[in-house]
Amino acid sequence: MSETGLIDHPDGCPRCWWAGHDPLYVAYHDTEWGVPERDGRALYEKLILDGFQAGLSWITILRRRDGFRDAFSGFDPEAIARYDEADVARLMADTRIIRNRAKILGTIAGARAWLRIEESGPGFAPFLWDFADGRPIQGSARSRAEVQAETPVSRAMGKALKAQGFSFCGPTIVHAFMQAVGMVNDHLVGCHRHGPCAELGQPA
Repeated sequence: MSETGLIDHPDGCPRCWWAGHDPLYVAYHDTEWGVPERDGRALYEKLILDGFQAGLSWITILRRRDGFRDAFSGFDPEAIARYDEADVARLMADTRIIRNRAKILGTIAGARAWLRIEESGPGFAPFLWDFADGRPIQGSARSRAEVQAETPVSRAMGKALKAQGFSFCGPTIVHAFMQAVGMVNDHLVGCHRHGPCAELGQPA
């Protein structure tokens, strides 16, 4: 890894340091991270998974993502909102996921909050994207040290999510979420994905 935080790969494409050399992580970095996501259900899934990541590495969650999706009804908020104590017990026994009762309960509460937002306003995706004024915020970090862990925007979004009934939505988790779903383009300048993600953020 260079001093900038970029990793050179055999394919000649410099990548952000955190992608490492794990093929699963590299594929995630190259195809998902930083790509603007505007589907409300997909945003719910990613926010919940980022909450499960708290205290763990993202690769731990990524390796279990299919198990999470199967255990949590494909992250369908309408289905999860109906979960009861039997479902909580089922999930607590499911070794494919992170078995944390508080996070499981937070997932259910978040599904119910998601439904309220969908029913009472423009929808979950517009609710979130409004914090970025509807367009990805373009980062300009050239080194790992320049990447922020939280921002005023992530603090405001986290506060709003908590007020709606979400949990595990502190400013650091929310900023990681915003980076992942392309609300912030935080690929390092020099990473081969910075430019393409910046282009995706341009108005049609």
